[in-house]
Amino acid sequence: MTAIAPQRTYEVKTFGCQMNVHDSERMRGSLEDAGYVEAVDGAPDVVVINTCAVRENADTKLYGHLGHLARTKRERPGFQIAVGGCLAQKDRATIVERAPWVDVVFGTHNMGSLPTLLERSRHNDEAQVEILESLEVFPSTLPTKRESTYAGWVSISVGCNNTCTFCIVPSLRGKERDRRPGEVLAEVQALVDDGALEVTLLGQNVNSYGVEFGDRLAFGKLLRAAGAIDGLERIRFTSPHPAAFTDDVIDAMAETPAVMPQLHMPLQSGSDRVLKAMRRSYRSSRFLGILDRVRERIPHAAITTDLIVGFPGETDEDFEDTLRVVEASRFASAFTFQYSIRPGTPAATMPDQVPKEVVQERFERLVALQDRISAEENERQVGRTVEVLVSVGEGKKDAETHRLSGRAEDNRLVHFAPGAAAPRPGDVVTVEITRAAPFHLLADAGVQHLRRTRSGDAWDRAQADSCAVPAPGAAQGGAAQGGAVSLGLPTIRVGA
Repeated sequence: MTAIAPQRTYEVKTFGCQMNVHDSERMRGSLEDAGYVEAVDGAPDVVVINTCAVRENADTKLYGHLGHLARTKRERPGFQIAVGGCLAQKDRATIVERAPWVDVVFGTHNMGSLPTLLERSRHNDEAQVEILESLEVFPSTLPTKRESTYAGWVSISVGCNNTCTFCIVPSLRGKERDRRPGEVLAEVQALVDDGALEVTLLGQNVNSYGVEFGDRLAFGKLLRAAGAIDGLERIRFTSPHPAAFTDDVIDAMAETPAVMPQLHMPLQSGSDRVLKAMRRSYRSSRFLGILDRVRERIPHAAITTDLIVGFPGETDEDFEDTLRVVEASRFASAFTFQYSIRPGTPAATMPDQVPKEVVQERFERLVALQDRISAEENERQVGRTVEVLVSVGEGKKDAETHRLSGRAEDNRLVHFAPGAAAPRPGDVVTVEITRAAPFHLLADAGVQHLRRTRSGDAWDRAQADSCAVPAPGAAQGGAAQGGAVSLGLPTIRVGA
């Protein structure tokens, strides 16, 4: 009898933004559609690195990982390494020159080619580099293996039409392309049918959605339409651009119960002079006005942001403006970055690059300010009763204290004592916030109410499937954590 060759296994490592996390789900889906299975022993046959190119240390991070994998490549015949994503799109053949043991390099426009390129590399015994200049197929048409049973990402657009002088994304992701609303809603419906309670809509500038097909009010309409889908309890989106943020979107957020009271709005700088140099087509007064209108309509909204310190030409006065706007904005949290030169961007060749030691000092002052504000804003949550969607182990406190974790409606991280309750990932618990820290909330008084959900049932099915044990009453074809691969552009189930 001829022995059956074992299935080849894979592992996907993801760096970067939520868009990359979602892209990795497409990569996993494409691999499993081609017969691969996810490795569970820490020794995959294929390692795929999905890269980011936004920060300066992205290169160092990638080549550090590749250096560690070189030994495995030497010791294990048949082991393959693939590099994809934004840094692959940017560096192209440079990756193979610097790390000749890499087997496949593919870009942001041809994720679906990964299985073919791996097979071609094995057959030809040489590296395969395929970088397309424009999108081959919209990523939503690719198979998907989701990481979560209770929450999912849905891309509503890819690419970016802006020309921010610090950003390399437009040259790597291309011009904005929008999906038709019906396609987006069909994918959201399919995620809900598979047990998801929460969906995050993704786009490089998510609120400019609709420009390609001529409807500048399309994003607000999409929020309302998604909010009408039965069973979808939580809608989030990221990241909007302040210049395109209109009152109809604020109205849609306030009037659609499923849209969560949370907004991530990148400020980048509080200096109008720096914003102009960045080609950010808004000024600090407009930004603060948006926050005022959001909070007027949604009083408990938690607003987060992105900030860049040390942009070329930033003076002490410019930095003080940033501190002033941050103080006035009262962000729940902020992703704060030190400016780094990205070759190929206009800012890379601007005069008056700020010395590293000055950038570091400003960065530390800004982080200290935001940490204080985050702690104060979290302290205001103490005593509130919140609903938490239970997640899979966010934070190190879980194992030490037996607390479970999840996200409140405003996306704050909550560690809670389950008490006698036994919630599953995907269930919803009602708890009272008892203590606050800068980066999380604590609820140690026990669970006031546990609501078992379809998402929790999906989690149970996924756990049973992973052990090859049928779950009682498990629906056929349901998406599972680590389970079946679904099509990115699904059909809506009738009678689900």
